[in-house]
Amino acid sequence: MTFKRVWAIFIKQWKDTIKNKAIFIQFVIFPIIALILTETIAKGNSEIPRTYFVVLFATMYAGMVPNVIMASIITEEKEQNTLRVLIMSNVKPLEYLLGVGSYTFLICSLGAVFFGVVGGYRGAELTAFVGILIIGILSSLILGSTIGILMKNQMSANSVVLPIAMVTAFLPMIAMFNKTFAKFSRFLYTQQINYLVNDLSKSNFTMERFLIIGVNIIAFLAIFLFAYRKGTFSE
Repeated sequence: MTFKRVWAIFIKQWKDTIKNKAIFIQFVIFPIIALILTETIAKGNSEIPRTYFVVLFATMYAGMVPNVIMASIITEEKEQNTLRVLIMSNVKPLEYLLGVGSYTFLICSLGAVFFGVVGGYRGAELTAFVGILIIGILSSLILGSTIGILMKNQMSANSVVLPIAMVTAFLPMIAMFNKTFAKFSRFLYTQQINYLVNDLSKSNFTMERFLIIGVNIIAFLAIFLFAYRKGTFSE
């Protein structure tokens, strides 16, 4: 594995995103909505905390965007046979995944910083807020990559990744209003991410929360390794 090839994939994906407006919109839609709602509804309204919409949409962002984008990018390149050409050009599957994954991670991390700034976080609070979202982003990256590897085209990928992303993104919001859903969603990594970004006090950073997130990540990694070793990456 060479950094040069990983960097080349990174730059290629950057250029592709500039051309592909659908991918670009997915990166920015949740931060923009959070900004608009915060500035038009939460600002100056004592009944709604400034961080309300930020926390809500940041959780959705971490739980949905990396999933959908990774699955979409991988399966699109499969469909267009670009991925097969790259593999035949001595680009290893892991190099490709690192290139695309690092690009998606960087853009989503910038989105996390944007959410933090809109929410008015500063200093240690901003660092904690962004750090928690990054954990969620990494979890979703693994999940989205797995779906992209397993599916043969975008249509089949969308039929799988969208329902999963809807659950990871919107279940924490539903759980806010339904205690029954909350009993189940607490075992989901995005629910714990939501709990953490909603209250950045040290007392809320419990071992249980990070244990649940860790179990989710281990499960995603196990499925990812199975998919990767299955040998259908470029098919």
